[in-house]
Amino acid sequence: MAGESATGGVAPSGPATAPGARALPEPCPDGAPGCVDGTIAELRARMATLGRGCAHHSTFALAYLRTTEGFKWGRDAGFFSDDTWVNREGALFAEYYYRAYDDWAAGRRSAVPLAWLAALDAARDRRLTGAGDLMLGMNAHINRDLPYVLASVGLTAPDGSSRKPDHDKVNEILAEVTDPILAELIARFDPYGFDVGISPDTVLGLIITWREQAWRNAVRLTNARTPFARAVVELDIESTAAATAAGLATLTSYVPPFTGPGPRAAHCAAHHADPPPLAYPFGLPPAY
Repeated sequence: MAGESATGGVAPSGPATAPGARALPEPCPDGAPGCVDGTIAELRARMATLGRGCAHHSTFALAYLRTTEGFKWGRDAGFFSDDTWVNREGALFAEYYYRAYDDWAAGRRSAVPLAWLAALDAARDRRLTGAGDLMLGMNAHINRDLPYVLASVGLTAPDGSSRKPDHDKVNEILAEVTDPILAELIARFDPYGFDVGISPDTVLGLIITWREQAWRNAVRLTNARTPFARAVVELDIESTAAATAAGLATLTSYVPPFTGPGPRAAHCAAHHADPPPLAYPFGLPPAY
């Protein structure tokens, strides 16, 4: 099945090689408060296209949108010590997702990181449960993208203090939005693919572990003093994220003829525009 693009593009299949890590320019270098509003607007537009088409990519897209809305709520509630820095980080983080998806949708496979290829191809082919699509997207974005983002925006403040406390504050926001996100994914997109016998707390713990490792990898990138040293760290980041994607895919693949995407597709066709069943800390957002 052709890949659904948020802009209507098609991602052809074909061989791919691991691209070198490309540093993306910051879309919001001044860290203005409106940065997150722009990110939410873009994520909402992409989610609307994917969700209305019941693309399997919509699972991660919805989770990313709601997490970013939660990030804005946390920022406005005073979670962070340096809003400018977290605004910059959030905008650049989203840019890595846009670039991976758009390169994939346009068929530029050699430009797409391997972890993202695994996630996006699996969603296109409807090979995984909703839990699988979600976790492969999160793996690509956290284990692969986040170290580069953190290293780019800087790990220390001008006074030499660490940015780590603000990085860790995001975990508190994730704890607040995990249950509503899962409830919304189940109600609107896939009531069959999230009953995997693993508690939401366990999933949250895994994500927090990934975020801790992303910080450590960002430190390694920052401390790499030669191109060779940097390349070694990048290879480790890329290969580990790709291997994690492969393991997650094995665990969450459909098993024809016993299981498949048909019931999920029928449910989504009937319910994708339903309102979220649980309120988020920032309120009850519209479906689209």
